[in-house]
Parts: sequence; structure tokens; C-alpha cells
Amino acid sequence: MFFNGEGIQIIHQPAAHTDGDSFVFFRRSDVVATGDIFTPGRYPIIDLQRGGSVQGILAALNRLIDLTIPAEKVEGGTYVIPGHGRLCDQADVVYYQEMLTIIRDRVQAMMKKGMTLEQVKAAKPTRDYDPVYGATTGFWTTDMFVEAVYKSLSKK
Repeated sequence: MFFNGEGIQIIHQPAAHTDGDSFVFFRRSDVVATGDIFTPGRYPIIDLQRGGSVQGILAALNRLIDLTIPAEKVEGGTYVIPGHGRLCDQADVVYYQEMLTIIRDRVQAMMKKGMTLEQVKAAKPTRDYDPVYGATTGFWTTDMFVEAVYKSLSKK
């Protein structure tokens, strides 16, 4: 669409935070609004009841990385406006995507060993990221995140 002198793309990202997520890319301004697909101050909320999945969030983050362009010396470039938190750039998205990939891989490896959800939680696959993204109270805790990743990977 074209609005206020600027081309705007609305890009649906299925099965990410939910199954109804979209990016809004303001082409001339070089700004992408991500909604709750990208929230740099906490682990992503994976709403399994509404079609969300860890694989969908990773696919969305990969697409977001493809849409954004870094400026000279990596900092700057395309502005990324998360659903919650500070203004970001491509480097922030890459770091978040790498964190989520590592945690997904850890949980997947534990599942292949036959570990139950409670055993995976006890093994703390998020331990080294908890100081930045973790929470023990509130509406989205680290335990809830690990459970969502586990259940998301358990779906056939």
C-alpha cells in the first residue's frame, strides 16, 4: 500500500508468536515494526493456543534479518521497532535469533535423549541467557518459555 508519501508492506509471518503476526515495513523510512515477534528484553512469547511455534518465530526472525540492512560498521541502518522494548537494528535481531536457535537446539537435543519436560526445565537450557531475557515472575516466565519451546518441538 502507499500512504503519506511512502510505500508500506505488511508481511504476514505464520506460526510465529501466534498465527496472525505481521511485520510492517515502511520502505522509504527504512523502518520495520515487528509486533511481538521480536521483544529484545525477554524471551519470545510462543502462544501455542493461537498457532505460535518456536520454528515459526525463528523463520520470522530470519526473514526480518533479510529485510534489514546494517549501516557502516554494523550499527545503525534499518530501524527495528519491537513489540516491547528499545529501538533496535539488525545486529540486535541477529543476536536474538542466535540466542533462540541455541536454546531450541539445546531443548531438541535433550528431547532426543528422552528427557521429559520437567527434566528439561531442571537442566536449565536457558541458564546463560537468563540474566538478559529471563523472568521468574510476571505474565511470561522462563519456565513458561522453556515449556512452550518443548511443546512446540513435540508437535508433529
